[in-house]
Amino acid sequence: MSSPKCFQAIYKHVDEQQIDVNVYLPSSQNAKSPVLINIHGGAFMLGSSKMVNKDQVQDCLSRGWIVLAPNHRLCPQVDLLNGPIQDCRDLLAWVYNGGLERSINETGQSTVIPDTDHVFAFGTSSGGTLALCLGFGVPRPVAGIYDMYGPCNFSDGFWTTKLPHLKVPSGLTESFMNKVFEEYPVPITGGVSLEGQSAGPPDFNDPRQAYALTRLGNGTILDAIFPSKDWDMVDPVRNIGCCFPPTFIAHGKEDSKVPIGLSRELSRRLKDHGVHCDMREIPGEDHTFAAKMQVGSQTWELQRLGFDFLESLI
Repeated sequence: MSSPKCFQAIYKHVDEQQIDVNVYLPSSQNAKSPVLINIHGGAFMLGSSKMVNKDQVQDCLSRGWIVLAPNHRLCPQVDLLNGPIQDCRDLLAWVYNGGLERSINETGQSTVIPDTDHVFAFGTSSGGTLALCLGFGVPRPVAGIYDMYGPCNFSDGFWTTKLPHLKVPSGLTESFMNKVFEEYPVPITGGVSLEGQSAGPPDFNDPRQAYALTRLGNGTILDAIFPSKDWDMVDPVRNIGCCFPPTFIAHGKEDSKVPIGLSRELSRRLKDHGVHCDMREIPGEDHTFAAKMQVGSQTWELQRLGFDFLESLI
């Protein structure tokens, strides 16, 4: 399948830095097109807008939706709240305030009109967390959320547990890895995506990749991305209320990087508050399965139910 075409728009400026979003437009001309914000994974420290699953993008385009794949500033120079979460929330405000429609008009494709009553958030891994963060802490939440194995429940003991299966070379020094803090401006693209959408394995000669994967492996990722540990500000599990948007969760049963129990707890909290929600546990799949799934496979059909769930809200 050929990659869907997109154009870049700038949704935010931070000093002299421009933060961009890839905009994919459907070929079908509806009166108004729902909007899906599709946020990449990468432990909040890696990845880019190019690293989203293009088959999923194409599926959503075929439904007549506009798909937005944003870049956001990467931790650790900015923390989780002031970097990735704030950027995604500002993207949402940009959509609601007419920025997306103006950018589409500037390309001469003014027949595609965003339906701002149906703006959805979707993400894989850390992108799933950021999608959930568009359901609280904003003046106007999204209309629905699809969270694919997103980290949450940050006070759980798992987050300080070492992951011995994550192979990190010995001999990486703190002084080498801390070169990540010298990058200026704060990067909006970095290294591999943990979704496996990049070419080849992680490059431990890159301080950013070495820093992120070492923190993941030794159970100190939360120290790196949110040292204040004020979880009420950033943890979706602590911010579920009766007005939280309808939410669908997909999680691999064999996930070794974000245990499925964290998503089960999120699902329980949603149900306890009467939020319209559903969850699919994907047999045999580890973390980042979105990168490897084949169109038409059992995994593909099960994860597609999340987009069906969002479509049912229109």
